[in-house]
Amino acid sequence: MKTIGNIIWLIFGGLLTAIEYLISSLLLMVTIIGIPFGLQTLKLGILALWPFGKTVVDNGSSCGCLCLLMNIIWIFIGGFWICLTHFAFGLLLCITIIGIPFGRQHFKMAALALTPFGKTIQ
Repeated sequence: MKTIGNIIWLIFGGLLTAIEYLISSLLLMVTIIGIPFGLQTLKLGILALWPFGKTVVDNGSSCGCLCLLMNIIWIFIGGFWICLTHFAFGLLLCITIIGIPFGRQHFKMAALALTPFGKTIQ
């Protein structure tokens, strides 16, 4: 079932979303300051490519204050708007019964888009 969901996701927008995240990741990595943010955008792109069957796991306090600071900067730079977009798409998809699994994937991506530092995808 995960494979069918991922293929449908990929055909109906997942590939386009992953390409957009990849391009933005590469643009962020042009500068040295943008490399950590580009890596987090790349993490979002990987999740956008094949989201069914993957979970977002919190690393705990492995990076401490640096993760907190980077997440705050991320929220102000654009993470809030990315989160809001995924949340809106999730609500829109949850209108129908067929769209609920896809809406749940957008909610998962919204949570990762809000605070990506200190989280991994498994």
